[in-house]
Formats: sequence, structure tokens, C-alpha cells
Amino acid sequence: MIFFISDLHLSPRSPGATCLFLQFLGGRARQADELFILGDLFEAWIGDDDCDEPFNAEIIAALRAASDSGLKISALHGNRDFLLGTDFAAASGVKLLNDPYILSTAEWQFALSHGDALCLDDTEYMAFRAQVRNPAWQAALLAKPLAERRSIAAHMREVSESSQRSKEMPYTDLQAAATDDFLREHGYATFIHGHTHQPAKHDHIVDGIHVERWVLSDWHEEQGECLIWDGEALRREAITDENRP
Repeated sequence: MIFFISDLHLSPRSPGATCLFLQFLGGRARQADELFILGDLFEAWIGDDDCDEPFNAEIIAALRAASDSGLKISALHGNRDFLLGTDFAAASGVKLLNDPYILSTAEWQFALSHGDALCLDDTEYMAFRAQVRNPAWQAALLAKPLAERRSIAAHMREVSESSQRSKEMPYTDLQAAATDDFLREHGYATFIHGHTHQPAKHDHIVDGIHVERWVLSDWHEEQGECLIWDGEALRREAITDENRP
């Protein structure tokens, strides 16, 4: 089995989601052969030199334990944790993948992405994305002291939350034409992504070919979600802890 999750946005501000994820890694996830995290595992990641921060260290240790148990874990960068790097990967046992990533199994083929690169109608976000994905900008940010980076991340989060509150739809959907081009470019593979926080299954007809697009759910304090490929079909499974107060 292959599990797909996205948009956990883990931080000390989300103890419920964090607890669910740690229990998931220690239990249900280990029944899978592979786990793909399609971006925004963390609410913010300010650099791999922050791996020893207690919260980050707890998540990394749990990932490493799951990886050492035999679970193959891979991750894409999201719009919140685009600075995840080689030190994080080495410490956690997580393989960082390029976005998009083509996953081929014996039965099917999938195109995996965080999804934000196709939100072309959100011009303000696309300008921000181009800035923060620029290697020179990232190098300049990483050269700053950790304390300053924490302040920058907190400010960016406040600006983002304020912007989302002012919008009727906080997360822009993928642009339709760009999505069809993406499906065409990647061989009409089943498309799985996150980012929009609008879980759904969309049916696209591209060049007369039916292609499914599965949008992963974001995680909340009381419930997460996992998309499961069992070798025959995709299905959603809720991640909950009914015994937690």
C-alpha cells in the first residue's frame, strides 16, 4: 500500500494535529510500504540548522523511527517548508523529491505535486513564490541568525493569515488550462496534490482522455486524512484519535 498526505502545517500552535501525526507515524502508517508527504509538513521551516529545536527534533525523531522500521518516506516541498534540505533528510530518513514527481507502480502511474505552482490566477502569491524559491533569496535568508529568521517567519505567517481572512476563498484553486497542460505533459497520469485545502476528486477530460485529479485534505486539530492506493483503487481514510480528550 502507498499512503499520501499533505498540508499538516505542524507547529507548537497545532498540538492536536501534531499528536495525530505522531500516532499515525507510530501506528497506521507502518502498515504501508511507502508514505508520500506532498508539502507543508511544517507550518514553517527556517533552515536545517533549526533541526535541534525541541519541536522539530521530536518530529524528526518520529520520522526516523518510522523510516528505520522499514517505511519508505518521501516528501515534496510546500509553500511553508520550502527550505527543507539535506540535513533534515539525513536526520529524518525522508527522501526529498523534485516537484512534480512521477510515481510509477506495477498497476498505475501518478503525478505528485504540492500544487501551488499551478495556482496561476493568484498573481500575488505567484510573485511571492518566485521570490522565495529563488536560490539567491534563500541563501540570503539562511545567512541571517536563527532568531531573525524566526521573526521573519512569524511576520510572514501573520501577513498570510491576514490575507486569508480578507478573502472569500482563502486558497485559490489550480488554473484550469494550466492543469490540463500539466496532465497532458505528464502522460495523463492520475494527479495527486494538496495546497488548496479543498479536498475533492475531479474528473478531467484532456484530449478525449479521462484523468482523475485527487486533492488531499489539510489536517486539523481533531482529524487528519490519508489517501491510500491499495494496488487497485484510491480511497480516503480519516486519521482520528477517539480516545484523546
